[in-house]
Amino acid sequence: MSGRRDFIKSTLGISALMLAEPLARPVEQFLGQNSKATNPWRKVYGKVTSDGKPLAGVAVSDSATITVTAADGTYELYAGKNEKFVFITNPAGHAIATNPTGTARFYEPLTEASEIEVNFSLTTSGDDTQHSFFLLADPQPLDMDDIALFNQETIPDLIEMAEGRKHLFGVACGDIVFNDLKLFPEYEKAISKTKIPFYQVLGNHDTDHSSATDETSAETFNCHFGPDYYSFNKGAVHYVVMNDVFWFGHYIGYIDQKQLDWLQQDLALVKPGTTVVVFTHIPPFNTQHIRYKKEPSKSEIVVNRKLLYALLKPYKSYIITGHMHESEYIEEEGVDIHVVGAVCGAWWTAPTCFDGTPKGYGIYEVSGNELKWKYKSTGKPATYQISIQKRGSMKDKPDEIMANIWGWDKYCKVFWHEDGKPMGEMERRTAMDPESIYLFEGDKKPKKHTWVEPALTDHLFFAKPSKGAKMVVVEFFNRWGERFTAKHQL
Repeated sequence: MSGRRDFIKSTLGISALMLAEPLARPVEQFLGQNSKATNPWRKVYGKVTSDGKPLAGVAVSDSATITVTAADGTYELYAGKNEKFVFITNPAGHAIATNPTGTARFYEPLTEASEIEVNFSLTTSGDDTQHSFFLLADPQPLDMDDIALFNQETIPDLIEMAEGRKHLFGVACGDIVFNDLKLFPEYEKAISKTKIPFYQVLGNHDTDHSSATDETSAETFNCHFGPDYYSFNKGAVHYVVMNDVFWFGHYIGYIDQKQLDWLQQDLALVKPGTTVVVFTHIPPFNTQHIRYKKEPSKSEIVVNRKLLYALLKPYKSYIITGHMHESEYIEEEGVDIHVVGAVCGAWWTAPTCFDGTPKGYGIYEVSGNELKWKYKSTGKPATYQISIQKRGSMKDKPDEIMANIWGWDKYCKVFWHEDGKPMGEMERRTAMDPESIYLFEGDKKPKKHTWVEPALTDHLFFAKPSKGAKMVVVEFFNRWGERFTAKHQL
C-alpha cells in the first residue's frame, strides 16, 4: 500500500520517549505564554494512587504521547485538540476498574478546557503472576435473536468456566456486533452478568459505516468502550490492544503510523525479553489464501505487519485475533499468531464455524511469563477437543474416518487406535469438514445467511480402519503433552 502511505522509513518517525515532563515547558516556549486563545494543546495533569497512596511509574497517555507518574504519583502531559481520552496502562497487582456495564474503565474523556485535571484511583488485587483470560472472537450479533443466543449459550458458559479463577479478565476481540452499533448496549448488558472485567478490540463490523474516513470510524466504539488502542499489565505480562481495521468506506488490515509511534513509546517502558500479548481483530497473517492457492485478501491480513513485528522483536510475543471464523495457530517471523474460532460460529446459524470448529472461545492460563491455551466449545466440557466424522462421510475417501482437531499446531501429535491396537499417527490433509458441507454448502443454507459456505481447513486428520474393525480411538497430544481422546463406534 505504498501509494497510500509511505511506511518504508528508517525510523518510526517519533521523537524520543517523553517521561516525567513530556512537553510542558517546550510547548509553552514554542507557543508563548500569551497564546492561550490559539493554543491547540490542553494541559492534562493529575495523580495516580493505589489504595489512596501515590503510585510512581504508571504510564499515562493521550493516544499520542506517553508519560509516567513521578514519585508522588503525579503526571502532566499536553494533549492535542484531536485526542479524546487520557488513560493509564493498568499496572500489575491492581484490580481492573470497570464501568457499570462491566467493561474496563482505564480511561477518562477529555474536555475542551485548556487545563484538565484527571486522577486515577486504583485498588490493589494481590499477586497476579498467575492469571487467566477469556478471548471472545466475533460475538457478532446481527439482531435481538442473536443477542438472545449470546445470553442463553455463551454467557452461562463463561460464568461456569469463571468459577474458582482468580485475576480473570476477558477480551472481546472485535466484531462485537454485526454492523448495528445500537446493539453495543445489549452486549454490555450480557457481559455485565459474568462479573468479569472485559477489554474490547475494534472489529470491522464495529466501525461507523457511514464514516468516509478512518479517523472518524471508531467514534461510536469510543463512546462505549474508550480508546481503540491501549495497554495494560497483568502479572509478568504486558498486554496491548491495537486497532488494525483501516476504514475508508471498506477496510483493509493496516496499523496507522500514529499507533506505531505510540506503540514504540509503550514498548520502550517494557523490559526486553518480557512476554507481550497483542490483541487485534484482523490476524496479521493466516494461511487461508495458501489453502485456496490464491493471493491473500488485504482485508484478511495486515498489510504492514512487518513494522509491528519489528517493534515486537525484543519480546516473547503473541498476537491473538479473530475475524476469520476458523481456528489456526501459526508463527511468522518469531511471532505466535492465534486465530481463535468465533463465539457466533457461522454467524449464529449452526453449532460450528465454517471450518468445523465449534462455536466457542479461547481460555488462556498465564503463569509468570508462560501462556497455555485451549479452545472451549460452548456447551461442551473443556476436554472436548476432537470431533470425528464416520466412515463414508468423505465422498472421495469412503473407507476413511476423519477427525477435526481445531486446537492443532505444528507441535501437536495425533494418533489413532483400532480395537485397542496402536495404529500410529493420523494423516493430516487440507479438506472440508463433512459436517460443514452438510450445514453450509449451497445457496439455500443456512437459512438466515445463505452466503455462508464450508471452508477448507488443514486441521483435519484421516485414517483407514480395517473392514472388520469395531472401535476407533483418536488421541491428541497438545504442545504441553496434555492428552485428549475421542471414541468412534464403527
